[in-house]
Amino acid sequence: MEALLEQVAQLPGLLAVSRSALVRAWDAPTLGRALEWARYFQHLHGRFRARPRLRAALGRRLRQGQPRPLLCFRHLGRCPALLGLALLENRALPPAACRRLLQSLLQPGAAAQSPSLALLARRKAASRLLAPPRPAGPLAALEPQVRAEAQMLLMQLREEEEAEPGGGRAGEARERLLWVAGLLEQLPQPRAFQVVAAALLQQRGGDEGWGESSGEEGLRGRAGDRHVAGPLLSWLLESPERFSAFCLLLPGSLLASLAAHYSQLSAPYLDLLTAWGSRLLYDPLQGRWDNSCFDKAELSWEELRERFDCLCRGPAPLGGQTQAALELLKAQDGDFHVCGLSVWTDLLMEVEKSLRKEVER
Repeated sequence: MEALLEQVAQLPGLLAVSRSALVRAWDAPTLGRALEWARYFQHLHGRFRARPRLRAALGRRLRQGQPRPLLCFRHLGRCPALLGLALLENRALPPAACRRLLQSLLQPGAAAQSPSLALLARRKAASRLLAPPRPAGPLAALEPQVRAEAQMLLMQLREEEEAEPGGGRAGEARERLLWVAGLLEQLPQPRAFQVVAAALLQQRGGDEGWGESSGEEGLRGRAGDRHVAGPLLSWLLESPERFSAFCLLLPGSLLASLAAHYSQLSAPYLDLLTAWGSRLLYDPLQGRWDNSCFDKAELSWEELRERFDCLCRGPAPLGGQTQAALELLKAQDGDFHVCGLSVWTDLLMEVEKSLRKEVER
């Protein structure tokens, strides 16, 4: 039994290596051995899933030494898929090993075991021959690799949802949130934010070029999608510092699209913009609004104006709510009608001017 536990303890290391630059040294036989180990771990899951004591022992050994419970017993059953996903998104994998991986994933038996992974492998093979079309709308601001990583993240979340339907209990929801955090924290922060934003937009079909319009499997209205988006939204909102950095680093058009699709984000985003705007000070000599907190990463006047403009141009009810919020802030700040006395007066005047120009066109 101890030898078996020692073997299972190697799984986190195998998955970590598969996501690292170390795979540059892998040849086709090395990849074959890694896939054999993945199938062996899957066999262990089938063998011991009906034996609670052994399941618990294997789960404890998987979690041992990990910073958070990223892996548990059920992940043994999905080991080939987890390894395949990690390697498919790893650009460091050499061509010969990549060909071996695609061949293994495109076999008929592999497609039966994991249809979504086989679908992704077909897309990966096609991408080696054809450059993917660049989508229109907010997602166009993101690199193709970011969009691909977001799609793989969605696939993993959906497979988690299918393995543990609902995720309604507090313990299960917390475990899923920690699992998502573990995945995202392997990426540098700007990249993680881009992947989350792209995943949320793809999940709602919030961009042309994805979803039914591009021949992808439908992303709108799928059963359980609210549970797929839930961990991503929770990860963003559980830390004010993280959400602030998310809103600071991403473009206003992308954030406005997210706020339009997810009501959970619209109010915190508007609150954050309000806090940033309230700290701007007017410089009468320069005739402009400047940041008062130079030691903090916050938006400039121009950036703040662009963010509010994007929100006010958004679909109903987001656009009307944002404009109403600006009018309320203007009234609370003295209801001035000349520039330079209230940042909210100036912002509202700029937004209204922009909206008038759009109507005139």
